[in-house]
Amino acid sequence: MAKSKNIKWHHSKVTKEHRRQLNNHKSAVVWFTGLSGSGKSTISVELEKQLHTMGIRTYRLDGDNIRHGLNKNLGFSPEDRKENIRRIGEVSKLMVEAGLVTLSAFISPFRQDRDEIRNLLDDNEFIEVFVDASLETCESRDPKGLYKKVRAGEIKEFTGIDAPYEAPVTPEITVDTNKLSIEESVRTIISYLKTKGYLKYD
Repeated sequence: MAKSKNIKWHHSKVTKEHRRQLNNHKSAVVWFTGLSGSGKSTISVELEKQLHTMGIRTYRLDGDNIRHGLNKNLGFSPEDRKENIRRIGEVSKLMVEAGLVTLSAFISPFRQDRDEIRNLLDDNEFIEVFVDASLETCESRDPKGLYKKVRAGEIKEFTGIDAPYEAPVTPEITVDTNKLSIEESVRTIISYLKTKGYLKYD
């Protein structure tokens, strides 16, 4: 519930469509979801690099980076996880209004939270990318050493171990990083963006 009163949205004379025309490409949120260690951040970093070389204006939002600033007051309780994703959804919406292809890489374990972000945006502005990897694969990678700490009892309520992860039912894109390389995953996403017309403005 909003706590602020007596507020009014102030519209600009420069619209989202104006920014898209200037950029010569559409704007949208490419939302990466998957277990820790599935490859979300790694793929989003490489995708941003590839899009940048193509002249696409982007910005990348990453789970750890956001918790250094905007969401540093949030923990990992179910309530804080929900608020974390809600805030990112609002920031992502602003990025889309700014005309950017926004890459958001968050575990975002609950379908309802992801669906609420989809509902914040206009049609075709939310592209859900399920970065699919088995728990065994993610744990074998363990880039941050988190799974090791979970198994040692140092971390509780860890997604995929003792906290739930709800995989997407009908994501726009699925990349199976059990099988696909980072480069193959990026090519899959770029192919989708080209085919669906996001990388040009009509």
